[in-house]
Amino acid sequence: MLGRVPTYRIRTYGCQLNESDSEKMAGLFERMGLSEDPGDSPDVLLMNTCAIRENAEDRLFGNLGVWKALKAEHPNMLIIVCGCMTKIPEDLNRIKKSFSHVDVVFGPQDIHRLPELLYERVSREVKIMQVSDRDYLPDDDDLPAVRCRKFRALVPIMYGCNNFCTYCVVPYTRGRERSREFDRIIDQLRELSEKGFEEVMLLGQNVNSYGKDAPDKPDFPDLIETVSKMNLFSRIRFMTSHPKDLSDRLIDIIAQNPSIERHLHLPFQSGSNDVLKRMNRGYTRERYLEIALRYRALVPDGTLSTDIIVGFPGETEKDFQDTLDLMEQVQFDAAFTFIYSARPGTAAASFSDSVPEEVVSDRFSRLLALQNAHSLASNQSVIGNSEEVLIEGLSHTNESVFTGRTSSNRLINFTIPDGTVLGADPLPLGGGTGAAIEGKRAIIRLLKAKTFSIEGQLEYFIDGR
Repeated sequence: MLGRVPTYRIRTYGCQLNESDSEKMAGLFERMGLSEDPGDSPDVLLMNTCAIRENAEDRLFGNLGVWKALKAEHPNMLIIVCGCMTKIPEDLNRIKKSFSHVDVVFGPQDIHRLPELLYERVSREVKIMQVSDRDYLPDDDDLPAVRCRKFRALVPIMYGCNNFCTYCVVPYTRGRERSREFDRIIDQLRELSEKGFEEVMLLGQNVNSYGKDAPDKPDFPDLIETVSKMNLFSRIRFMTSHPKDLSDRLIDIIAQNPSIERHLHLPFQSGSNDVLKRMNRGYTRERYLEIALRYRALVPDGTLSTDIIVGFPGETEKDFQDTLDLMEQVQFDAAFTFIYSARPGTAAASFSDSVPEEVVSDRFSRLLALQNAHSLASNQSVIGNSEEVLIEGLSHTNESVFTGRTSSNRLINFTIPDGTVLGADPLPLGGGTGAAIEGKRAIIRLLKAKTFSIEGQLEYFIDGR
């Protein structure tokens, strides 16, 4: 590394909280004097892992196999593994035994120790395995961050989870719920607004339980209502919501404040009360439907997305039909659908009544077909409209197409007519256009619906917030 600026690369898997953690680690790297290298042979290669699904393990160990050959070509490269998967004893032991080329391993509670651990590895020339059992995280604004996007700032408002859903490892990897101080969140949001961010995403494993660890302090509806009235951002997004903690008051606040996203991500996981009870979800299908239909009535321009698990142990055909019935009643605009996979250490991993693989596969295909039809119909319902889009940049597959999202979280891929100007100057060509308009707001005419996106054309840019 001598004689030049050392470089790093971070690969992130999992949720927005993992992405936020990666932004902080990038900030720490750059404080240490490293610069980002998008190539395949940086001096430091870090993988931030997710433990939610079994296929996360496949990605981790598959990548570590590839990186073994990469390190053979670049023996001075340092390989770091961190994140939730390091808190799974079986996975940590496998890294120790089978992947000796990994230099540093640490857990999500140890992010703030990255400079210390990296220095220890380099100075002592020993492998570092430091996965802390402490249920501790420094406050979000105590760490530097390299924001991945110009247009959106990720801001955790709380850490951890107390729910102990029987299929989920998060309480074991992220620890107990801890709400950040209200005033520190507000100060951080003011600073981000001053830096020009148009959109903020408030994050937590369960944002609806914000403040419940301090009953005399503001709760989540208080927080989001306060932020919306401060006029700091064009859009305020949040995830993830848990049905057992989402209040009617929150829906009222969303309906009354247009700067709050017209999109609610509300996982229901199963439409069967029997399965929900076995999952320890803490609500019934009737309560879920009450929330979802109330949101539909009060936020008619909004969208609803969800998470669904197929093949949970003991799921019968009747249970699955209850799931399809709930989908028909709500008509979700989008859904993340998963086949159940047992996670080590969770209660459901010991359940013996697994569903046969061929049955799960059949059910999953039927569920996907129904949801895809609903998603397409949802996108078709807005064709012909002109809607405000926050531009995220250039399409990854076509340099003449740009991408962004509406306030209702619809993905819009759009073209820009020749001769369009931004301010007083013509737009640059190709990739330069993407950089010039990233984070800008525009009115886009919606022209053609697809299952997961909508095609459109720019009508004009919006100046100012």
